[in-house]
Amino acid sequence: MKRIALFITIASAFVFVAGVRIAGQNDRGQGADNEEAKGRIGLRIAPVKLNMQGLNPALVGLGSYIVNAQGDCSGCHSTPQYEDGGDPHLGQPEKISQSTYLSGGGDLFGPFVPRNLTPNAAGNPAGLTLDQFLQVINHGTDLKGRAPFVPSQANDLLQVMPWPVFSKMSDREQRAIYEYLRAIPCIGSATRCGT
Repeated sequence: MKRIALFITIASAFVFVAGVRIAGQNDRGQGADNEEAKGRIGLRIAPVKLNMQGLNPALVGLGSYIVNAQGDCSGCHSTPQYEDGGDPHLGQPEKISQSTYLSGGGDLFGPFVPRNLTPNAAGNPAGLTLDQFLQVINHGTDLKGRAPFVPSQANDLLQVMPWPVFSKMSDREQRAIYEYLRAIPCIGSATRCGT
């Protein structure tokens, strides 16, 4: 009797562990919480050609996953977001606009203009060093100093950017976003892009 109870307990534990593993997988058979799987997905879904020279591929992939599969950064920072005939909201096959991808501009939110997140000639996303980027993403500091100044010119905070949400990410996730933005093509003037 004791052997049967032990067998049932062990078998139940095995079934439970197997069930947890299966539940933790997405429809592609990859662990939804596995950073490595997210990185592979991120590299696959990047809508632009990436320049990986000198960058950490694992961070670039994770950053792409956050930017393109979770954060919808292009929803605000790309105007237009989709190519003609490529808007999934209209039942069309999705095609992200490569010529405007994360380049900012637009008048989506009244006087607040989304910033160009692409790297400048020095390779700095939005022209920001990593420390500056972390200051923006963690505290909402508007380092560009562009009107309107809210709540004041001395304490200008980004109003539309969801920095309070991004500030809750891990240091590695924030660094991954920066690394991904370093890998995307520069969009802007020849001076800005160094061409």
